[in-house]
Amino acid sequence: MRSGRRTTRWLWRWRANPLRRRDDVLEAWLVLALWALVAVGGTLAGVLTARAADDVFAQQRAERAPVRAVLLTDTPPSEANSYRAFAQVRWTGTDGSARTGKTLVEGGLRAGSTTVLWTDTQGNLTTRPPSRTDAAGEAGLLGAASALAVTGIAFGATGAARWCLDRRRIDEWGREWDLVGPRWGHKTG
Repeated sequence: MRSGRRTTRWLWRWRANPLRRRDDVLEAWLVLALWALVAVGGTLAGVLTARAADDVFAQQRAERAPVRAVLLTDTPPSEANSYRAFAQVRWTGTDGSARTGKTLVEGGLRAGSTTVLWTDTQGNLTTRPPSRTDAAGEAGLLGAASALAVTGIAFGATGAARWCLDRRRIDEWGREWDLVGPRWGHKTG
């Protein structure tokens, strides 16, 4: 029959026990440090990474500006909605000078068509900065990835330390058995 009593005890590794070894206490502290590192370190790493990524994306939005450009070459016809091709374009920089360069534009455009490109503070072509929504999503994913990385490293390090403790305990048991085992015979009493 099963009784309603619980057989395990909370914090059993810290309780006074004549069978408790130094390694058991060390392992208990390792497990406690692991969970503290996962809770605090993982959260902190995730928040800091997400904030840093969001700051970078905000800086990109502030530094990059859209400009109208004229295509100098035709692009192949578009076979799908997402098809893009390299084309020679000309645009006017922020200083008023005419600039030319190659960049990806939508397929199926003719020479002389206009398109919107993005430039940096020096007037060089660059990629479109992420929108606030895209930046928030990407920052969240980067934060979650860094939190998982910290958690994985913590679990790996703690697992390696516990493996070393287990090896040490097994060696101690072997040495103790070498001392006690020969004294055992058919009659123990």
